[in-house]
Amino acid sequence: MINIGLRAHDYGQGTPAEIAEIIGQYGVSGIQLALAKSFPVIKEQAGQLSPGFANHVRDVFAAQGINIAVLGCYINPIHPDPVLKEQSLQRFEEHLRFARDFGCAIVGTETGSRNADCSYHPDSQSEAAFLELVESVKRLARTAEKYGSIVGIEGVAHHHTVHTVEKMQRMLELVDSPNVQIIYDPVNFFPLDQCHRQEELVDQAFELFGNKIVAIHCKDFVNEGGTKAGDMPSGTGEMNHAHLFKRIKQYKPYVHTILENTNPHNIDQVLAFVHNAASGQ
Repeated sequence: MINIGLRAHDYGQGTPAEIAEIIGQYGVSGIQLALAKSFPVIKEQAGQLSPGFANHVRDVFAAQGINIAVLGCYINPIHPDPVLKEQSLQRFEEHLRFARDFGCAIVGTETGSRNADCSYHPDSQSEAAFLELVESVKRLARTAEKYGSIVGIEGVAHHHTVHTVEKMQRMLELVDSPNVQIIYDPVNFFPLDQCHRQEELVDQAFELFGNKIVAIHCKDFVNEGGTKAGDMPSGTGEMNHAHLFKRIKQYKPYVHTILENTNPHNIDQVLAFVHNAASGQ
């Protein structure tokens, strides 16, 4: 009941067929695919995608038994430069338009910052920033509704606009679209000083918006003097994966669960850990 996938860009760049062959040897069922990170031919700009390219990518991964679970198109929806913000929104809309041609429904992004690089800015969590985000997501929702795709929103504690489960819930209510759903990364969503409450926080998230979760990001962290640290492969830190998988089975069986920070050197160990945690061993 745990549907494991990988981030394609953790396995280098190449042609679609080359990347599909590399990932195909690990026996996972899906990937999160950030086109510009995996394929040098694709740039971070609108206007390059087509049904032909999308069908080709879909087919070479399908030949390896891999589906494209999520298209990663991580933009800054409240970018301080209005020109760059508009370009980013147009690129995301293009991903939504062609998502189904990739055999995929979900296009994912985080919620941004007043800093261009999405680093911490004190104004990112202001009401003005939040309402600007809502307007951007409403625009993306209209495109998603038109093409039958899904805007996947990922919250990040501390430095992004949506940094608490309450703000995520409020954003969903204000946008009010069935085509806006959640990519849930529990480690990203733990407040820096609250990771000792991880099981409680995971339960809160699933109870509050578990019905809206369409993908899970899975990784690890360590608690350093009461502060969350690290962006680590599963099984190398203190994340209670067994508890997370228990909630996945309860609320969202077979939801796409994407492992982060894996590579050819650690993937066998990470997969062994994840399968053991999922089976309760």
